Amino acid sequence: MATTDPNLIGEAAKDQAVTPAGQPTLQGWGNSAPLGLAAFAVTTFMLSMINAKLMPAAITPVVFGVALMYGGITQLIAGFFQFRTGNTFNGVLFSTFGAFWLSLFAIVQFFLKDIPPAQTGHALGLFLYAFGIFTVWIWIASFRTNAVVVVALAGLAATLFVLGVGNYYGSALTLETGGYMGLIVAAMAAYLSLAELCEFTYKRAALPLFPLAKH
Repeated sequence: MATTDPNLIGEAAKDQAVTPAGQPTLQGWGNSAPLGLAAFAVTTFMLSMINAKLMPAAITPVVFGVALMYGGITQLIAGFFQFRTGNTFNGVLFSTFGAFWLSLFAIVQFFLKDIPPAQTGHALGLFLYAFGIFTVWIWIASFRTNAVVVVALAGLAATLFVLGVGNYYGSALTLETGGYMGLIVAAMAAYLSLAELCEFTYKRAALPLFPLAKH
């Protein structure tokens, strides 16, 4: 969920350029936001396809490989680069959700076996509730970015809470609903990634994002 942070402060601003949509970059450095968005979109799409029962649950392990390398490590790196350009919002967002996928990988691969089977759903529910709460507070901070980001974060928060409820209470229908919601969120993240990539390749804003910040 890439954003625009026009407030470049202090010495760091001297070496910064700004894309047509207001995304800060360092001179000679690319914008890592489309990468972070793509990593989130692809991983979310894969897991949501299984949650929505559009793909068999038996193939779930392939998602965790992607969660480790792309949704996790790659998105975390993209977040660090966003901090380097002075974009705190994107840095927090991408780094947190990179850590989200890494945490999910670690939980499933290493720690879930230590939880009594009857409490597994409760544990995953707590995990999803916690990141849903985080998404709410970064959503509150998103109202000076653009309308697509605001809607995407609202959808992501709702998806995490629905999946949390589904896991906590063991409701297959609720999990399936959360899967379809996740597909919508993945599509919005993909749109944001494409918009910023097109902005770079075409040297102009090619897809509307409806900026909310007043310059």
